Amino acid sequence: MTNAVSDRRALLRENFLLRALSDDELDRMLRFSSVQTCKTGDVLFRKGDPGEGMMAVLKGQIRIGVMSAEGKELIHNIINPGQVFGEIALLDGKERSADAVAIAPTDVLVVLRRDFVPFLEADAKLCIRLMTVLCEKLRLTSELAEDFMFLELRQRLAKRLVRLAQLYGRPWRSGVIINFRLPQRELAAMMGTSRESINKQLREWAEAGWLTVDRGNIAIHDMDAMTRQYEG
Repeated sequence: MTNAVSDRRALLRENFLLRALSDDELDRMLRFSSVQTCKTGDVLFRKGDPGEGMMAVLKGQIRIGVMSAEGKELIHNIINPGQVFGEIALLDGKERSADAVAIAPTDVLVVLRRDFVPFLEADAKLCIRLMTVLCEKLRLTSELAEDFMFLELRQRLAKRLVRLAQLYGRPWRSGVIINFRLPQRELAAMMGTSRESINKQLREWAEAGWLTVDRGNIAIHDMDAMTRQYEG
């Protein structure tokens, strides 16, 4: 097996849905995948577009978000190398629920639903495994909805930063740095608030020595203190 195929299989295995597949099943799926190259600003799909399949970022970054009627953008997520998005379209084929835009030169691995559905139809046990994983995803979605209802901005922001550091952090000086740029404008869109509110809270934590913010890069120096913001 070539390194490229091995790397792509490992990438897909990290996805919540596809981790239910065996190595052989992932290899079979990779055989009907393709690679799409995007420039900065290229739109992969818009909200309301047909859900034709799933994508995985091989390099670059994808912004997932929506625009309100007033023209305000809400960013749901930033997809980095090694992450998968649009996977639910593999199963239901319904309209996209958000926009996906490249915010850097990007290569994405594409798996189309028209190829994936026959693959699923041939294996009833695989379908049951996927249903179990989807139930786990639903529980996580419920937790995120509860966060927006019951947690203050300070708590939600701390929780998001800790989660990002756990998922994408690397050691840096006396702490952990989130391994991609996270401008305050995009962080504010994720949190559904203003950049000014994000800036004020980050400054407060920086003055306390809990984190460092430098040109869109955020490093957490006191993970326990940040965790207490939403668990305490």
